[in-house]
Amino acid sequence: MKIKNIAIIAHVDHGKTTLVDCLLRQGGVFKTHELEKVEERVMDSDDIERERGITIFSKNASVRYKDYKINIVDTPGHADFGGEVQRIMKMVDSVLLLVDAFEGPMPQTKYVLKKALEQGHRPIVVINKVDKPNARPEDVLYMVYDLFIELNANEYQLEFPVIYASGKTGFARKELTDENMDMQPLFETILEHVQDPEGDVAKPTQFLITNIAYDNYVGKLAVGRIHNGTLKRNQEVMLIKRDGKQVKGKISVLYGYEGLKRVEIEEAEAGDIVCVAGIDDIDIGETLADVNNPVALPLIDIDEPTLAMTFMVNDSPFVGKEGKFVTSRHIWDRLQKEIQTNVSMRVEATDSPDSFIVKGRGELQLSILLENMRREGFEVQVSKPRVLFKERDGKKLEPIELALIDVDDSYTGVVIEKMGVRKAEMVSMNPGQDGYTRLEFKVPARGLIGFRNEFLTDTKGTGILNHSFFDYEEYKGDIPSRNKGVLIASEPGVTVPYALNNLQDRGTLFLDPGVPVYEGMIVGEHNRENDLVVNVCKTKKLTNMRAAGSDDAVKLATPRKFSLEQALDYIAEDELVEVTPTNIRLRKKILKEGDRRKNWSAINK
Repeated sequence: MKIKNIAIIAHVDHGKTTLVDCLLRQGGVFKTHELEKVEERVMDSDDIERERGITIFSKNASVRYKDYKINIVDTPGHADFGGEVQRIMKMVDSVLLLVDAFEGPMPQTKYVLKKALEQGHRPIVVINKVDKPNARPEDVLYMVYDLFIELNANEYQLEFPVIYASGKTGFARKELTDENMDMQPLFETILEHVQDPEGDVAKPTQFLITNIAYDNYVGKLAVGRIHNGTLKRNQEVMLIKRDGKQVKGKISVLYGYEGLKRVEIEEAEAGDIVCVAGIDDIDIGETLADVNNPVALPLIDIDEPTLAMTFMVNDSPFVGKEGKFVTSRHIWDRLQKEIQTNVSMRVEATDSPDSFIVKGRGELQLSILLENMRREGFEVQVSKPRVLFKERDGKKLEPIELALIDVDDSYTGVVIEKMGVRKAEMVSMNPGQDGYTRLEFKVPARGLIGFRNEFLTDTKGTGILNHSFFDYEEYKGDIPSRNKGVLIASEPGVTVPYALNNLQDRGTLFLDPGVPVYEGMIVGEHNRENDLVVNVCKTKKLTNMRAAGSDDAVKLATPRKFSLEQALDYIAEDELVEVTPTNIRLRKKILKEGDRRKNWSAINK
């Protein structure tokens, strides 16, 4: 059987998953039978992926075209999930680089393309959404060439084929002036330009594990590519661990991919992407090899984490009221399960049995983990994200992000000023279309923590901020943190409109009336730099002179609500986010005011 292995890489929201849908549909994966429902964005199978419209986990599918089986891997577009992208590059022979016909290459495009070029792949460039009214495909193509040159692509990689497409409408063209057809030009380009997979069926078996999944019936599943030899059901193999240790095992079930489905097969040959079950002690980056001649494949290199957060057992007065899993053992077991499938994440125990340090590639990656945990019934408290520094030649290094900001011309001044305070270095400034300017900065990762909320406020919600990891550079110096204090509840109870109304002049409130609170919980933002302890449960005293309802009805401003990422961005070093299945609360680490004062006095002696 002839095989082509290809991954699709792109920035978030450039139409990658929609294009995969289109290829599957036109490749006959969805039968046109009226009883078969044709899903949209079928590759985004996770609930959070569907809600946010982003791809988080890489997924496999295959489509038949002529006498070829084309294995397609849909990869995440977010740099936070770069670990997923890096392993996928070992599994494929080329990539479809998808670029929006208006926006052009973005930071995440740069990140994933860099990984593909390092593997020696020559991408097929697909300029998508060419049917949009503001599309500018010719300009975008020049931008793609510039990006390839910037990333030191070799001459072979620079001679990339180009396809103009619309995944939504379902057509692809080799030239912009061609008639609208179907996806046939893209299929033909894949057959013509993607190399056949290397590998010799006659050599001893070598199978590199690039992904792990679970099945309730057969247990742990290992997904990867057969680099040499063959794999058969019930075959005995040698598992070569990351540390070189060798363990014998047996393949109980062998799966191939047909369309979106995993199907049981008896045998698979070098070059194919398959899934094996039956070996429980298996992890990403390890090799399944021939029993008599075990030879390991090179380990998968994964970028180091750049951010860390402390996950703690919930010790607030509301503990156990909303979640099922609240103990340190529950949290530890769940984190261990996460790192089995998430290669770019690390988990470390601390001196305290009730807190663990979780290291990842970015805030989004860590917040997705938290979101999944709360949906599974966990209660947990987390600290403010902090960046991980490195030491090299006696110098302190910190992670630097490449930030790309599209902003209305009238707000460029305030954005440049705010980025300057955060020790950002401007790389370029290009006036765009429709009155927008594109600004590119190199900025310390810690400078972006807490910046997004401020940025959206300053640009009246019209600015677009994208960023991805760039490199480690010398420490840039101190960066000022949040410049406003918070309003802290002084006693437990339920918020009352009368009390909230009296506090509106003091700052911005975070809660509606009728919300249960506890002492030390953050209920709003103070107008000034200092924290203020307030009573949000205070009711109006009644006298025989007037009744409770005789005054005008209280008019409260709409409180500011936080998403999980916004809450993590907002908190200061002495604050925590309490995450439960039904609520996200902000609180002080030390709940009692007297204890906070004693602690402050001790620190400032």
